[in-house]
Formats: sequence, C-alpha cells, structure tokens
Amino acid sequence: MREVDVVGIRFEEPEYAPVLVLHEKEGGRYVPIWIGASEAAAISLQQQGVKPSRPLTHDLVVTLLETFSQPLEQVEIVGVSEGTFIAELVFGTTRVSARPSDAVAVALRTAAPVLVSKEVLDEVGISLVEQGEEEVEAFREFLDQVSPDDFLGGGGPAEEPGSPSS
Repeated sequence: MREVDVVGIRFEEPEYAPVLVLHEKEGGRYVPIWIGASEAAAISLQQQGVKPSRPLTHDLVVTLLETFSQPLEQVEIVGVSEGTFIAELVFGTTRVSARPSDAVAVALRTAAPVLVSKEVLDEVGISLVEQGEEEVEAFREFLDQVSPDDFLGGGGPAEEPGSPSS
C-alpha cells in the first residue's frame, strides 16, 4: 500500500463530471477516480474548511464513529474491477467496504490516511515523475478531455455503474 494525498476535485469536460484526483506521496503517480456530484461536493467543502449548517452524511458517519469510540485507522483503495474502484475503511482488524468517494470524504473529516494498493497504482496510475511543467499542464488537459471509458479501456465508469459520466 502507498499513501496518497487528496489533490482535490477536477471536472471532466464536456459533461462536467467530477474526478477525484489522488497523488502518490512517494513515487509521484496520480490516480483519477470519477465520482458523483454530491460526494465531490462533500470532499470539496471539507478541503475548503466550509461547515454546512446541517451535517452531511459523511459528518454523521464521523459522529457515529466518535460516539461509539471506533477510530478510523485508514482508508485503502484496494482494487479496480470492470472500471469500478473498491475501497475499504479500516478499523483495526475490521474492514468495511465503501465507495472510494465516500471513504475519502470520511478520511478527510477524521484525518485518517488514504492508501492505494500497488496493484491499483500500477494499473491506473499516471506518472509525471521527473517531468516539467509542460507535462503537468498536459496531464491537466488530459483530465479535462478524457472519459472514463478511454481511461479504463472501455470498462465503464471508474467508480460505479450509473455515475454521472456514463
């Protein structure tokens, strides 16, 4: 497993589909994951430090974890199957399956680390190591123009069937 930073949300043109972008801390690869609009909003609000007047679902999950003294140790993105990313919330020896977008939204609220398996990074990671600003800008343009089908070889939406980009 490799730890990643949550870069943030970018939007795929022309549908304006949200893409969660993760960046490998050591190694420099990026992992784009197409997600739903409400999860994108939850992630963006948390990253910007915006507190909604009423708690969002992810805030409720964090409150439940705190109430029942179950600290979230980490979030792991453990696989990709037919274009669908698979994540797990890790509580000691207990693992709970989750969509990566929901898992990341909870991780940001608990300061839990986010990790991606080496296999996922090898399969879908985009490397920009030792490349200049020109290549970084080309990657940003790529994110603006690529579709989930292009990225995963026609396997469908990157997170779940029925996502906004399908």
